[in-house]
Amino acid sequence: MVRILLFCLALLVAGPAFAIRPVAEWWAKPDTLGLKYQQLEITTADNVKLVAWLIEPSAKAPDQHTTMVVAGGDAYNMSSSIYTAWALADAGYRSLLFDYRGFGHSQAFAIDPQRLYYEEFAIDLSAALAKARHLAPRDRVGILGLSMGAIVGSEVAARARPDFLITEGYPGNLPGIVAYQKAAKNKTITLPAEAAAYPAVAAHVRCPWLFIAGTQDKNTPLTDSSAVVQAARRKQRRQLLAVDCGHLGAQEKLTEKFFAEGYVRAIGRFLAGGKA
Repeated sequence: MVRILLFCLALLVAGPAFAIRPVAEWWAKPDTLGLKYQQLEITTADNVKLVAWLIEPSAKAPDQHTTMVVAGGDAYNMSSSIYTAWALADAGYRSLLFDYRGFGHSQAFAIDPQRLYYEEFAIDLSAALAKARHLAPRDRVGILGLSMGAIVGSEVAARARPDFLITEGYPGNLPGIVAYQKAAKNKTITLPAEAAAYPAVAAHVRCPWLFIAGTQDKNTPLTDSSAVVQAARRKQRRQLLAVDCGHLGAQEKLTEKFFAEGYVRAIGRFLAGGKA
């Protein structure tokens, strides 16, 4: 019963905000779900202190020798991704969750609540990726970027060359998000100056890239992801997994006996070189 209640809360707090809405307090820690983890401090290239959790694979599962750095969305903090880490651990994956600057217990950062994202969050993800590589030098190390995390995930992947990139709710058309939020919700969202260069980022991602997209997603529509897959050059391995759900609904939709079981299995097939 406790796990069911926590699961419902996790789904509630993981919902997208589409404008930054950080929360300082973690709603739970990994050991709430019995996960083995260590809390870390990460220092970014511009000397900002971040807090992170390195979560180990379950002892019941074969170690996949793979670490996924989870770049979360624009709301709450890294505790929103605990159930994602739980599903990954149950399948033998190691994960690193981290709080962006201004989120959770990481160093304070002035945030405009109307901003879609900050370029500084890519600096944070770069530091988290480097930390994961240092802690697990024999692992494949890649990025799982969720919504806003897919923006900075693709930017970091274009520069830092992780072993793989997985995005869910990939925002391919940032002005389109701004326009949709204004038209549908009368909500004003602003973009950083660096957003002007964002359309060119995807072409520079060389690692294998899996797009998980909801067929009912009106915020980051399926066409955003499919356009990048179709534009791939010959040596760029990209796949699209379309799921009958809305924005960031694939983990819940692909829940079987356990949370996100089918979601993680699809990722595993992709990482093994097959079809997700």
